[in-house]
Amino acid sequence: MKRVTVPEQAAMMPFLGRWLVLSAITGGLIGCASALFLWSLEWATQQQTTHDFMLALLPVAGLVVGWVYHRVGKDVEGGNNLLIDEIHDPKKLVPKRMAILVFGGTVITHLFGGSAGREGTAVQMGGTIADQVSHRLGLGAEDRRILMMAGISAGFASVFGTPVAGAIFGLEVLAIGKLRYDALLPCMLSAAIADQVTLHLGVHHAVYATPAVPHMSWQGVLSTIVAGICFGIVGMLFANATHALSAFFKRAIKYPPLRPFLGGSVVAVAAYAIGCQQYLGLGIPTMQAAFLHPLPAYEFGGKFAFTTMTLASGFKGGEVTPLFYIGATLGNALGYILPLPFPLLAGLGFVAVFAGAANTPIASTIMAMELFGSEIGAYAGMACVVAYLFSGHTGIYRAQRVGHAKHLHWPEGTRLADIPALRRARRVPASTSNP
Repeated sequence: MKRVTVPEQAAMMPFLGRWLVLSAITGGLIGCASALFLWSLEWATQQQTTHDFMLALLPVAGLVVGWVYHRVGKDVEGGNNLLIDEIHDPKKLVPKRMAILVFGGTVITHLFGGSAGREGTAVQMGGTIADQVSHRLGLGAEDRRILMMAGISAGFASVFGTPVAGAIFGLEVLAIGKLRYDALLPCMLSAAIADQVTLHLGVHHAVYATPAVPHMSWQGVLSTIVAGICFGIVGMLFANATHALSAFFKRAIKYPPLRPFLGGSVVAVAAYAIGCQQYLGLGIPTMQAAFLHPLPAYEFGGKFAFTTMTLASGFKGGEVTPLFYIGATLGNALGYILPLPFPLLAGLGFVAVFAGAANTPIASTIMAMELFGSEIGAYAGMACVVAYLFSGHTGIYRAQRVGHAKHLHWPEGTRLADIPALRRARRVPASTSNP
């Protein structure tokens, strides 16, 4: 009997249809959740900025959030790192309460003036919803991994309004130097659908002035490389400082709810003493100002300090929007010494500090083009890649794996959290390691 060969394109149609349905369900649910989350954040920000006394209650808010997580959220406190670990090494279903707890914790953080972002919350909600969908539909382990990646993409895309960058982020964030192309279609579909759902529900994303992009020149290339080095080092310092301060809180304060109480006290006292309300919350007005006129050169340092204290002590929220703030204001400051327009440097810093801290240069470059226009692409690509290289093998997501090392050799599959111990081991001479 003659065997009938089905064209590859025809065989692909069921695959496309299946992932279109799964992505529509996942992206639609995540888009609705992100819209509710963004509306809640907008309300919380309005309340905080119009009622100055609420900042004084930040320590109490931290105590409440810490107590709730201590009582019912110990198994989901890993947040984004838990999702990354679960995608690499599936063990158990991500509990629904991860999305609920991080939603409420982040809104409380912003309501009382903590310095945090929103990406972490959106990604955790997206990953949780996607895993619940995979469980309800009885998907296998491999499809579950892919759908969780699509959920991460959808959460990122819908909260920032950058569907292509969100899709690539879900692929790129898992491992340094390695992408999984088998998940590209689900990530792209879920990110686009979630973004459209939030837009149709009336969500409006922040708009930034498009920077003037000069013609490429050797001077511009060299200046971009210098800026990229600065952005990468600052991204590395932010990640290391947050991890180190978090470890200090855990060593010094054994009862977890007291950690955000102390951190909130430091943030509130500092904000009242210095009079620097711009470092609280998301800081979007200051980010927008970085594209319009020169700012004080120290502006990025203030946000760095306030965000590190807020997140390291146990408040909930994301790191990415504060990294945008730090990057945009650092780029603005570099405009005093580098021969590039400060709005361009602000735009490059906006994405490149994030690229270095999150080890996601491709997603960050695409985000620059989605936010500021395609003309910035060449500059943004150079800045993000250089920042990615100079941030070293560290990052805000300690569960990231090494897929292909940047320059020094680290074994494939190594978690970023394990690299400091490996570094120490390499420094020990062989003669002393085996007495």
